[in-house]
Amino acid sequence: MRSPRFILIVVVVALLIDLYVFQAIKTITQGSSPRWRAIIFGLHWGIAGLALVSFVAGPYLHLQNTRFNAYLFTILLGLYIAKLLAVVFLLIDDIRRLIQWAITRAASRPTPASGTDTGISRSAFLSWLGVGVGTSVYGALLYGFSNKYNYKIHRVKLSFDNLPASFKGLKIVQLSDIHSGSLANPTAVSKGVDSVLAEKPDLILFTGDLVNNAAFEMKDYQHIFSRLEAPMGVYSTLGNHDYGDYMWWETVELKKANLDRLKAIEKEMGWRLLINEHVVLEKGGEQIALIGIENWSAKARFPKYGRMDLAYPGAEKYPFKILMSHDPSHWDAEVRSKYPDVDLMLSGHTHGMQFGVELPGIKWSPVQFVYKQWAGLYEDGKQKLYVNRGYGFIGYPGRFGILPEITVIELT
Repeated sequence: MRSPRFILIVVVVALLIDLYVFQAIKTITQGSSPRWRAIIFGLHWGIAGLALVSFVAGPYLHLQNTRFNAYLFTILLGLYIAKLLAVVFLLIDDIRRLIQWAITRAASRPTPASGTDTGISRSAFLSWLGVGVGTSVYGALLYGFSNKYNYKIHRVKLSFDNLPASFKGLKIVQLSDIHSGSLANPTAVSKGVDSVLAEKPDLILFTGDLVNNAAFEMKDYQHIFSRLEAPMGVYSTLGNHDYGDYMWWETVELKKANLDRLKAIEKEMGWRLLINEHVVLEKGGEQIALIGIENWSAKARFPKYGRMDLAYPGAEKYPFKILMSHDPSHWDAEVRSKYPDVDLMLSGHTHGMQFGVELPGIKWSPVQFVYKQWAGLYEDGKQKLYVNRGYGFIGYPGRFGILPEITVIELT
């Protein structure tokens, strides 16, 4: 439960933001009829009041629908993100006017009267710009609700000099971050699985976060993901959410039982879960190593359960190695320096933050300020890392610009 002090601080900060934005609304509605101004002012404060009431009362309503909570959280958080963006432009205008006032005072000249410009004033322009940017970002967040099952296939051809000849042309489908506890449309999810099977992959690899917290989240989806199959098998590893670390358990035994059940579900689906170990893949009389470790992160708030010191020994004798490791920060922190003969590492985890821009020549998401490698292909010398953008979603129940991904990798 949130403390009263925390709630009070949030409410006070939110009210200050609302008051500041209200000044911009007054500026841009100058010249409008009193009736329209009253309607706009009423909407502003009505929405602000509803948001604050929802925030304060939410914990006491005991809302058990986690999906509804996710939508409510996104709507409220997005609203204030939009307002904060607007505040940036308003602050620029206020700082500009403060500097102008200080210069005028220092020069002992009268302050120019406002409204003397023949066109739109700079204050009105910046106010409009701030409100426009904030509204656009908020609209993008809401639009993203419709994209969460809009699966996009990313095709990647990777060339390796040391790849055994029998494995050239090998087709791998990588999936990651299903987050079944967030899913609410089995039909749409099943269509994504249809897209995977239509690729006729030789090998399917899942790089962690099957659930948000608990194994029971797979109840409506186990039969769907059981359909995944490939001639060389379906292999998986664990992500940070799979351990149940982000929910409260009455006993340690219950938490362990949950993880055991999750492992059993993966086995029942026909997936081979790799836990700090490696397996040998054979084709045409030649062999490569597939290594899978538990979650290992260089970020302090995520666990380091992975043990390369257990998974790697014995794999060094194979000419080509693929590593499944959920968190891409593992690549820079340990893999590149200590295991330079790992040819390809596959990760997920970041989701591309489910929000960003990917256009020819432009690739941006806020998550890049936290993760150096956050979506797509990265290379260093002969080593390669591919970061899947995630099949599912968590927190924000949508996708804008960074669509859910099915990765089709062809080794050449």
